[in-house]
Amino acid sequence: MTSTFLGLPVAVDTGHLHGDRPFPQAARAALANSQLRRNLGKATTTIREKRASVVAELPDWEQLRLAGAAIKDRTLAGLDRYLVQLEAAVTARGGQVHWARDGDEANRIVTSLVRAAGADEVVKVKSMATQEIGLNEALAAAGIAAWETDLAELIVQLGHDEPSHILVPAIHRNRAEIREIFLREMGSAGVPAPEGLTDEPRALAEAARRHLRRKFLTARVAVSGANFAVAETGTLAVFESEGNGRMCLTLPETLITVMGIEKLVPTWRDLEVFLQLLPRSSTGERMNPYTSMWTGVSPGDGPQQVHLVLLDNGRTATLADPNGRSALRCIRCSACLNVCPVYERTGGHAYGSVYSGPIGAVLSPQLTGIAHPASASLPYASSLCGACYDACPVRIDIPSMLVHLRTRVVESKRDSSRVPGPEQAVMGAAAWTMASPGRWARALRAGRLGRVLGRRRGRITSLPPPPSGWTASRDAPLPPTETCRDWGARTHGDRSPR
Repeated sequence: MTSTFLGLPVAVDTGHLHGDRPFPQAARAALANSQLRRNLGKATTTIREKRASVVAELPDWEQLRLAGAAIKDRTLAGLDRYLVQLEAAVTARGGQVHWARDGDEANRIVTSLVRAAGADEVVKVKSMATQEIGLNEALAAAGIAAWETDLAELIVQLGHDEPSHILVPAIHRNRAEIREIFLREMGSAGVPAPEGLTDEPRALAEAARRHLRRKFLTARVAVSGANFAVAETGTLAVFESEGNGRMCLTLPETLITVMGIEKLVPTWRDLEVFLQLLPRSSTGERMNPYTSMWTGVSPGDGPQQVHLVLLDNGRTATLADPNGRSALRCIRCSACLNVCPVYERTGGHAYGSVYSGPIGAVLSPQLTGIAHPASASLPYASSLCGACYDACPVRIDIPSMLVHLRTRVVESKRDSSRVPGPEQAVMGAAAWTMASPGRWARALRAGRLGRVLGRRRGRITSLPPPPSGWTASRDAPLPPTETCRDWGARTHGDRSPR
């Protein structure tokens, strides 16, 4: 897609919300990477254990979850009013508010603001919203370099890679791989890595610190996201663990924040709840080491040009769906990814979206629509085990939402073609069979023929079409030797329909 800057056409990547391939195809390639699976298994196990430990310390954890869900629902119900309140509060304190309908408009706004500041590079705080809209690519197309300062994001950027996790974007990399990336790439992007660099975490962090220090001290513009915004005061908040965010939020002359419109909370009292929920659910900490908050412009202290870009990009459409809007409660903690058996085996790249794992499987299709095959496949990227719902700090019922989205996918296929597909034909035949007690009883008895197919291995490994789609990737259990109806007739003289 093309956009314009100063009247000239500019190639713009409108975002990273769906991939080029459906999930099953992408997942198949990921499952073949044994190193990836080892990296993911070790990392997610560690994060799960840390989270479980700090959550167990709070006797009122379930009450906090209920409070977080209630605050988010109240905010979404009055979102139009709270957004206007936020704009007024930010403006009253010297900031400027910009509204963006989609990623293209947000990218144009940020690009023009960077140009107005006379800069050709920016430093960035980790931000899912800017990844969502492809801001780095849009800035590069306009001749502006964007430097990631979060350690994991830096690893991804230097490795010419894509994020694989909401919280830990480089979770798919191990220490040896990171060392090789630093040695190979740092010199071309700034201060090179030491020649004798080892793969010890302390040494890798020090190399990144030396590399980034010059960026922090010379950058005139910073771009951030926001974990939360307080409507009543116009305060924005970023939670982080490394201190890079604090450097970006205080040193440059201009600060541009790109924030999804759902990140609001009405009051400071509401923010208190999320200060307890988010750190425990994301990093397994009682509190983030760096919690930065700023309200407009403070003369002589920090950035003197403060901009807030409020991003829609499909959020109001999601809000209009009563069965899907609770996905907008998400506080991007990644707890659902860390407990998901599907994510642990495939990693984030298979989802094709910056929002991976269970929350990505429900959020991405709603933001983009389900017309694209890759988006339509995401609601099926789940076993519906329910672990994500149990872990979610704001109680998003992801399994029920996945079923709802699957229904929408099936209905869209039915509307686009009058010829029933294999799935519709099978379900139609099942409905016809179950509508008659007699037909259902005969079908159950016929099912016992499956024992012949699996008599050698004790399970059914191959079926003819259309059930062959099931056995192509999984085994089916053997049917029982006797149906419940036949057992009732034999033992109790039950006269079931024949």
